[in-house]
Amino acid sequence: MLRAVLLTAARNRAVRRLVENAPVSRTVVRRFVAGTSVDDAVRVSAELVAESLMVSLDHLGEDTTEVGHAEATTKAYVTLLSRLADRDLAGRAEVSVKLSAVGQALDESMALDNARAICEAAAAASTTVTIDMEDHTTTDSTLGIVRELRQDFSSVGAVLQAYLRRTEADCRDLARPGSRVRLCKGAYREPESVAFQSRLEVDRSYVRCLRVLVEGPGYPMVATHDPRLVRIAGALLDRTDRVKGSYEYQMLFGIRPNEQRRLADAGETVRVYVPYGDEWYGYLMRRLAERPANVAFFLRALATKS
Repeated sequence: MLRAVLLTAARNRAVRRLVENAPVSRTVVRRFVAGTSVDDAVRVSAELVAESLMVSLDHLGEDTTEVGHAEATTKAYVTLLSRLADRDLAGRAEVSVKLSAVGQALDESMALDNARAICEAAAAASTTVTIDMEDHTTTDSTLGIVRELRQDFSSVGAVLQAYLRRTEADCRDLARPGSRVRLCKGAYREPESVAFQSRLEVDRSYVRCLRVLVEGPGYPMVATHDPRLVRIAGALLDRTDRVKGSYEYQMLFGIRPNEQRRLADAGETVRVYVPYGDEWYGYLMRRLAERPANVAFFLRALATKS
């Protein structure tokens, strides 16, 4: 119930104004967001790389309905990639892109062109791009754009969400040589007709999907903070004789940092998903919805600061 409320709040403008204007919000959000500027993104990336972690940077923004906003987001990514290259961070830092932030709702061809420009900048910086997945209504469009981009940029990563009923089949389709696929649980509110609703069902789907990716010839990106799923992933990787470097773990900035370091210290490739920018509200609501501990952290901060 709490998860449903928070995911509804993520798209409620009145609640958004209330949370964004609360004095404590920007203090709390620093746990999950690197900052608002490209300088913040580069600084946090350097700190994580110094701890032997990899990075995937997300310039926050989604559901763009203005051409100018889509163009500005594209330019922000190009600038970020240039800065990463200048700081010699591009070898360990990539970018993640939401297509809705670069014009997908306005014109699919516009989103493709903007994503292509970002991929070109990433190639010039000698790094990669992963195309984020959003709600189920955009899945076919997003995977179609990924296929188009991979014709020229084979390293472009795709994201699949285990809570969607279709995802096991999508995993089989994408489990190809060299294919980078991030598997996460999913963070949007979806109807029962297209998505599993219970935690148990989602977890079982995650394991089935992960097995397909791990047993395939691609490059699985195991995106979960769930200790049980991390253990299951390790067992699957061992059973299939996966060598380290042929897969990676991914976790969110600010969530289970000790586990991130533990895995990295054990020689695993660990990539931290680092969001930055002013448009942090929707991202924060989805993070709160994912784990009750995050809600408790936020409420404790409110009680302390109010």
